[in-house]
Amino acid sequence: MCGLAGFFGFDAAGPNPRAALEFMSRAIAHRGPDAEGYWLDKEAQVALGHLRLAIIDLTDAGAQPMHSHDGRWSIAFNGEFYNFADLRANLEARHGPIAWRGHSDTEVVLEGFARDGVQPVLDKLDGMFAIALFDHRERTLTLIRDAFGEKPLYYGLWNGSLLFASELKAMEAFPGFAPAMDLDALGDFFKYSYVPGPKSIWQGFRKLQPGHRITLRLEQAQSGMLPDAEPWWDPVADALSSRADMFAGSLEDARREGDALLLASTSRRMMSDVPLGAFLSGGIDSSMTVALMQASATRPVRTFSIGMAEDGYDESPAAKAVAAHLGTDHTELVLSPAEVQEAIPHISGVHDEPFADSSQVPTFLVSRMAREHVTVALSGDGGDEIFGGYNRYFAGPKAWNRVAWMPAPMRKAFGSALAAIPSGLVDSLGGLLSKELAAGRGGEKVQKLARVIATSDEAAFHDRLLATADAPGELLAQDAELSILSARQDPRAAALDFAHRAMLVDTQNYLPDDVMVKVDRAAMAVALETRTPYLQRDLFRFAWSLPSEMRAGAGLGKRLLREMLYRRVPRELVDRPKAGFAIPVGRWLRTGLRDWAESELSAEALGRSGLLDASAVRKRWQEHLSRKRDHETLLWNVLMFQTWYGRQAR
Repeated sequence: MCGLAGFFGFDAAGPNPRAALEFMSRAIAHRGPDAEGYWLDKEAQVALGHLRLAIIDLTDAGAQPMHSHDGRWSIAFNGEFYNFADLRANLEARHGPIAWRGHSDTEVVLEGFARDGVQPVLDKLDGMFAIALFDHRERTLTLIRDAFGEKPLYYGLWNGSLLFASELKAMEAFPGFAPAMDLDALGDFFKYSYVPGPKSIWQGFRKLQPGHRITLRLEQAQSGMLPDAEPWWDPVADALSSRADMFAGSLEDARREGDALLLASTSRRMMSDVPLGAFLSGGIDSSMTVALMQASATRPVRTFSIGMAEDGYDESPAAKAVAAHLGTDHTELVLSPAEVQEAIPHISGVHDEPFADSSQVPTFLVSRMAREHVTVALSGDGGDEIFGGYNRYFAGPKAWNRVAWMPAPMRKAFGSALAAIPSGLVDSLGGLLSKELAAGRGGEKVQKLARVIATSDEAAFHDRLLATADAPGELLAQDAELSILSARQDPRAAALDFAHRAMLVDTQNYLPDDVMVKVDRAAMAVALETRTPYLQRDLFRFAWSLPSEMRAGAGLGKRLLREMLYRRVPRELVDRPKAGFAIPVGRWLRTGLRDWAESELSAEALGRSGLLDASAVRKRWQEHLSRKRDHETLLWNVLMFQTWYGRQAR
């Protein structure tokens, strides 16, 4: 796990390209505090910078940028190749003994590229990675991103140079970097709470999409002719071929096969030359990860959980119970609301573009705590998308079928009636019905239900399920063309049912651009490497071969994963309501965070960027304070933008 930065074409770098490279790299030094490496070829006009967090082969033999034995290839990469030992043995079996300089995964994969070619090696790789690879013979630069988008990679043209890096912060440190903001990307942020790829917040700069690569020559960068990125892995094809070859065994057969695949993936991700542990929330995904780690370990696994002394939001007792059953070496930190709130105004500093998934706060806090004890932590991220865990996969189709018979005007009227119910009343009455609604979540849930019911067709219904804010364009002072993530569905997937189409959309959008952004930035801000066993292509193919009822069917998410976990953890610790990893933003904006929020949502503060409609935001703020409406997510989006913009303006 590291950071990379560089450029292709020295035109924009000024008289001292080395200094420009160092500026870029040191802007993301938090990603790799153990060492920094720089390589420039003035004739080829390529510069690679690398910040190292040493995990495998802690010696200088694992340092980057690294050059292949034959001198043709140079690489800087961020991530881990988990099956590099198998690749190394395979290379030697086919090519004879190789004079290895060390035992790093970087050297093995680089020599694989040199001997077998890039695509054949990518086809075999099990890992998370963002790669910058220079071919000295062809004079081409290739950027490559891993299959599921675990590791970030941004790129774009600036004054005749191609800039690329793990984070936008590196670009912002490049001499003279001053692009315009992409207002469409900003609109998408207000709609979804994150900027969906391939857009970034800066015009002309993109996220390389998961499972894609882009190759270009110097003259293309200098002329401003950026080629299209191309897929090196096709998840839709894999998903559909797996559906065509459906798993024919029993639930018990599937449990055994799934257990073996996930155990193998987990064991690979436990390789480390530094201390390793795991996040444990007490939910299905992280509990299964820790159970398999404990089954593979010779001593108690270090586990970490964080909780809040707040009704409906403290998952630490569940995590503690799972840890006790599995016998882990567990560390728990329960914070008061005041302690969590104190961190919030500064949390956007770990993100390099607007980002407003409120679980970013506990994710950062648990990462910071874990880093005091370990350098690597496994997590359960990806389990929902791969095994069908989100409520929208099974509750969504049911809800749509209940209202689809209504004419569109009737649905709209029904939605308007629901929206008119004061949020304070919903929260008060909801507390009589469930603990979750008593925690203050009812108002916004009813508001969202009102929005999705009022849609015109199933595609719009799906998009409203994905969106976190209603009519976000109304908050902007300028027009923006908003994305529709549900419309990005590959035509080949049209024959799939709602749940499977939704899983593909989430795997290709929400997973890399929200979930993995949240985890990567929070962990790397404190130089902690995170790994998830669920994001493995063989496991993906297996999950997609399962009958629907084994994933998200019969009103139950992750059925197979539950069956796997029942063999390792008591059922009563597994079958709990899905709580998520959130904080009570709506309530805190009216209480402990009110002064901070008011300072950021004043008419003067809202007018600083010239991008927001201050009166529209102020109206929603007043409605939220009075509990007439619950605008928790929308206001959090605005607050995260305000703090991000404030840093940019400094």
